[in-house]
This record gives sequence, structure tokens and C-alpha cells, in this order.
Amino acid sequence: MKLKENVAVSESGFIFDPNTGESFSVNSTGKMILQMLAKGLSMQEIESSIIAEYDVDQKAFQRYMDDFSHTLRRLNLIETETDD
Repeated sequence: MKLKENVAVSESGFIFDPNTGESFSVNSTGKMILQMLAKGLSMQEIESSIIAEYDVDQKAFQRYMDDFSHTLRRLNLIETETDD
């Protein structure tokens, strides 16, 4: 999964998509994930960081990540494999 290049994420968790003019807000976990995606970290690296930071188990992380990535796809904020 890769965050689209033109999508901006602020330090406060504010997301701006200049293509549509839409903006969104995410919680601290979402902000952390988006910042790691923007840096090009792998899903394994993101998972390890979130599990360590928030003391959650892998199953809980997977549920959150599945829901979060579905929302990002729906909002067209991440590149899909067909966008290559």
C-alpha cells in the first residue's frame, strides 16, 4: 500500500487531497500509519511500530488496518496495484 504522492498529511492528522479539494482528519494511530506510508515503510514495519507503540496484539492491528485501508481506498488516498 502506498499513499498517493500529492496527498498531504499534517502533524495534527489533517489530510488534504489537492486533486479533489477534500480534507479529512484521522486519529493519532491513523496519522502515524499515514506518516509511515509516506516515508515508504513496509506493512511489516508499520505493524511492528504500531504494536509496540500502542501495545496491541497482531489480530487487533490487522482488524484496524483492514478497516483503515478500506477507508483510504474508498477515499482514493492510496494507490492500488492497478494504478501503476
